[in-house]
Amino acid sequence: MRSKKFFKSYDYESAAGSLLGGIKMIPYDFTGLIGQIERYNPFPSTLVPPRIVDVWLPPGYTDSSERYSVLYMSDGQNLFNPELSKLSHFAWVMDETVNRLIEEGRIRKIIVVGIWFTKVRVREYLPQKAVSGIKKIVLDLHLHGSPNSDRYLRFMVEELKPFVDSNYHTKKNANDTFIMGSSMGGLISLYALCEYPEVFGGAGCVSTHFPIGKGAMLDYMKAKLPDPAHHRIYFDFGTGSLDAAYEPYQQMADEIMQAKGYIQGIDWLTKRFEGHDHSEKYWRERVHFPLEFLLG
Repeated sequence: MRSKKFFKSYDYESAAGSLLGGIKMIPYDFTGLIGQIERYNPFPSTLVPPRIVDVWLPPGYTDSSERYSVLYMSDGQNLFNPELSKLSHFAWVMDETVNRLIEEGRIRKIIVVGIWFTKVRVREYLPQKAVSGIKKIVLDLHLHGSPNSDRYLRFMVEELKPFVDSNYHTKKNANDTFIMGSSMGGLISLYALCEYPEVFGGAGCVSTHFPIGKGAMLDYMKAKLPDPAHHRIYFDFGTGSLDAAYEPYQQMADEIMQAKGYIQGIDWLTKRFEGHDHSEKYWRERVHFPLEFLLG
């Protein structure tokens, strides 16, 4: 098996400066929660609109000085409490799954940072450089404005990550920093890994919405995929509802992965789930696969 090497993390100065100094944390709880959630509402930014950020800490975190890996996840309101998932009324129940995998020794100890989406979700999650060749009038028609994902990634790298690393017991290097999301969240996760390979060591791309922009992300991948010796990437898709359109795009993405030197099962994994549709109900059923591949 090929040995893995990783980038050392870069030191990014927070662009928010003193703005981040006065952030208030409010403990958040609900019936059945495993571990604890520290909520920042709002988490300010000089780059994007403020939003809620939830930091989930596994049982035992507060009693230990041990340092933890970090998983950043998009669509934060859908991760823990089903009552907050407005569309499907299902949540990923990340607290249950992550805690179980840690207790069983199947993944390393991590904290999960859930970043809530805002009214401009699609503009923030659509990979900006990937769609740079699409006419502005077309993007404005579909997005009600221009893509803003480059500033969103800067928010994560320059403001949010430094705050998390300064206020929690984290391992800061890329080999302990991961990003994951579903649908458009899968796209922004892949984009983050490509734009900041020195920051993120792996990306979980669940039900990745490749069709948007007529597959523009595929051409971007050909040019920007990082070195497989330093990174891991997970993809999956179902066969129902919106996911039914994904397979041909995923097959093209897999061909690009192979051409770039990624080896299935070692630095990259793609899985197909028969009968799974585009919803949190199914994403929570299979989230252990990306967690184990990236964090095992």
